[in-house]
Amino acid sequence: MKFINFFLASVLWFVMSNVYATTLPAWKKLMPRPQKIEIRKGVFKVDKDIRVVIPRNATQRVRVAATKFIRRLTNRTGLFVINGFPLMSSDNSNYCVTVSYKRKGELKLHEDESYRIDIASQQIVLQAETDIGIIYAFETLLQLLDHDADNFFFQNCHIEDKPAFTWRGLLIDVSRHFQPVSVIKRNLDAMLVAKLNTFHWHLSDDQGFRVQINQYPQLTDKASDGQFYTQEQVKEVVQYAADRGIRVVPEIDVPGHATAILVAFPEIGSKKMTYRLQRNAGIFDPTLDPSNPQTYVVLNNIFKELSALFPFTYFHIGGDENRGKHWNNNSDIQAFMKNKGFKTNHELQTYFNQKLVKILEKYHKKMMGWDEIMTPGVPQSALIHVWRGKKGKRLAETVKKGYQAVLSNGFYIDLMLPAYSHYQNHLYPEKFNLTQAEKQHVLGGEATMWGELVTPLTIDSRIWPRTLAIGERLWTNPSVTDRQEMYQRMFAQSWHLEELGIQHLSAKEIILRNITENQNTDALKVLTGVYEPLKYYTRNKGGTEYQTYSPFMCFADACSADAPDALQFSFVVNKYLDTRSDKDKRTIIKLLKKWSNNHKQLVKLKPNPKLQKLLPMSQSLADLTLQMLVLANNLIPVDQAFVNRLKLQYQKAIQPYNDVSLANAEAFKELIVYWIKQRNLKWQ
Repeated sequence: MKFINFFLASVLWFVMSNVYATTLPAWKKLMPRPQKIEIRKGVFKVDKDIRVVIPRNATQRVRVAATKFIRRLTNRTGLFVINGFPLMSSDNSNYCVTVSYKRKGELKLHEDESYRIDIASQQIVLQAETDIGIIYAFETLLQLLDHDADNFFFQNCHIEDKPAFTWRGLLIDVSRHFQPVSVIKRNLDAMLVAKLNTFHWHLSDDQGFRVQINQYPQLTDKASDGQFYTQEQVKEVVQYAADRGIRVVPEIDVPGHATAILVAFPEIGSKKMTYRLQRNAGIFDPTLDPSNPQTYVVLNNIFKELSALFPFTYFHIGGDENRGKHWNNNSDIQAFMKNKGFKTNHELQTYFNQKLVKILEKYHKKMMGWDEIMTPGVPQSALIHVWRGKKGKRLAETVKKGYQAVLSNGFYIDLMLPAYSHYQNHLYPEKFNLTQAEKQHVLGGEATMWGELVTPLTIDSRIWPRTLAIGERLWTNPSVTDRQEMYQRMFAQSWHLEELGIQHLSAKEIILRNITENQNTDALKVLTGVYEPLKYYTRNKGGTEYQTYSPFMCFADACSADAPDALQFSFVVNKYLDTRSDKDKRTIIKLLKKWSNNHKQLVKLKPNPKLQKLLPMSQSLADLTLQMLVLANNLIPVDQAFVNRLKLQYQKAIQPYNDVSLANAEAFKELIVYWIKQRNLKWQ
C-alpha cells in the first residue's frame, strides 16, 4: 500500500500520439485531481449485479446524481444491470455503492463540499458532510472506471478531497448570441464534471435583453429578437443547477452595455435618440441616466422580479466599460453632477451603484460587479469581479482594500488561449505578499465565455475541454502545474463530456462537412490539428467584420485553442532538442510528412468557394514542412540561400489565414534553427 499526495506525484510524459492516454490507469487521469489518494491492491469488478444504495430520506440532489451515475456507468460499460435505479435501503452487502452523508448542503459561500471514497473489492463507500459532496464523489468515481480486455473495474483506493476555493464559476453570455435552455443544461452537466459550482448568467447587453420581465413585456418584445427565457424556463434552469450543486448568479449589465434596455426605455437614456439593438461587437456609448429618478424605478422593478427567481445571495450589475460619453454631452447630467459636487464620472457611477446597493438590499441581495465598481463609497459588502490588470495587481489591490473578490482575469476563455495559459493563472499573486486574511478574501474565480463569436453549435468547443483545466486550478492545490501532464489528463477526460450532450468534438465534423459540401473531411481534419483560431480578439478586430447574424460555420470555428498535432509537435521538438533522440526525430519526421502530403489530398476534392479560401494556407504549410524534411533527411546540400528561402517560407506560413494561424509556430522555428546551426548556417 502506498499513500500518494497528488502534488508530489511523479511527472508523466505527455504522449500525444496516444492523445487520450488510454494506456494509463484511470486514477492517473483524474481531473480535477483529488487532494489525496491512496492506491490499494485489488479491484472492484463491475458487472450486472452492481447496486447503488442511497439513504431512504435522500435529497433530490442525491437521487438525481445516483440515477445519472447508473445511466452513465451502463452506457460506458454496455452492461445490462439488474438494478437500473438507486435502491433506498440499508443494504450494505457485496457489489454495492453505498452513500452516506449528514445533511443537505446549502448553495452558499463556504459550504462543505468535501467527500471521501473508499473502494474495496466487494464494496464502494461514498461519504460526505453534505449531499453536494456526494455528487462530487459520484463524478470522481465515474472517472475512476477502468477496464482490461475482460472486465470493467474500479481500482481499490481511498480518496479524501475538498476544493481550494469556494467560488468556481463559468460565465455564459447569452446576449450577443442567445443560447437555448438545452445548451445551458448540457453545460451545467459539464460544469459538475469540472466541479464548478457557480453559473454566471449574463442576461443583458447591447445586443439583447434575454429574460422575461412580467411588468415590462416591452423588454423582450422590442429588445430580444424573440429570443429570451421565460420566467418558467429560468426556474427550470435554476432547479436543474441546484440539483447539481450549482448556484446561479444573474447579470443585468448597467449603466453601460445598456442598449437593449434603452430600446425598451429610451426615456431613461443619457441621450435623447432612437435606440436600436447592436449587431456588432464592441463597446458602445448608450448609457442609463443616473440623474433620472425613473431609471431607478425601472431597475427596481426588474431587480425585484429577478431576485425572486434566483435564490443565491449575489446579483451581478455589470458596471464595466462605461466611457461616459453620453454623460459628458448631456447638460442636465452635468448640472446634476455639479449640484451633487461630483467632479468625475467615477463619482457619478459610484452614486448610481450606491442606489443599486439599496435596491438590492430590499430584496435580500448583495451587489456583485466588475472591478470598475470598486470606488470610494461603494460598501465592502459588494463583491468585486476582477477582470483587468496584470499579474494579479488589481486582485491584490481589491483584497487589500477589504473587498472580497472573484478573479476572471486570466480565465477569459473567449480569448482562445491554450488551456495551459489559464492553468498557470494563480489566484494568490505571490509578489504582493497577501496576508492570510487577505487570501481569504479571494473567493475563487470564473471562466468567462463571452458570446460575440459563438453559436449553440460552436459554444461547447470554446468552453470545453479547456475549462476542465480551469476547474482544476480552482479546486486543486496550486502547486500542481505540470503542463504536459495536465494536457494528458484533460484530453483523457474530454471525450467523456460528450455523453452529457457536449458537442465540442462532434460539431467539428458538421462544420467541416459544410465546408467540403459533404465530401471527405480528412484533409481538413489534418489542418485543424495544426491551426488555431486567432487569439486576443484579433478575429473580428474592431467588432465590425462579424455581426450577430453572420455565419459561424467557418474553418476557424472548427479549430481549437489546443490544436492536438501542434501540441504533440511542440512537446516532441522540446524533448528532441534536449535529448537528440532518434526516436523523437522519427516522430517529428512523421508529422512533417503528414503535413507536407496533406495538400495533395485537399486539392483532390471538388472545389467550392469555401474550400478555395483554404488552399493558400494549406499550400504554405506543405511548402514549409517539405523544406523542413529536406533539412531533416539531408536530401540535398543546404547553403545560406536555401536557409534564406526557408525563412521566407516560414514567415509566409505563420501569417494569419481565414481567422486562423499556425499553432505553436515557435517550435517550427526552434527546430529549423537547430538544424541549420548544425550546418554552420544562420537564421538571419
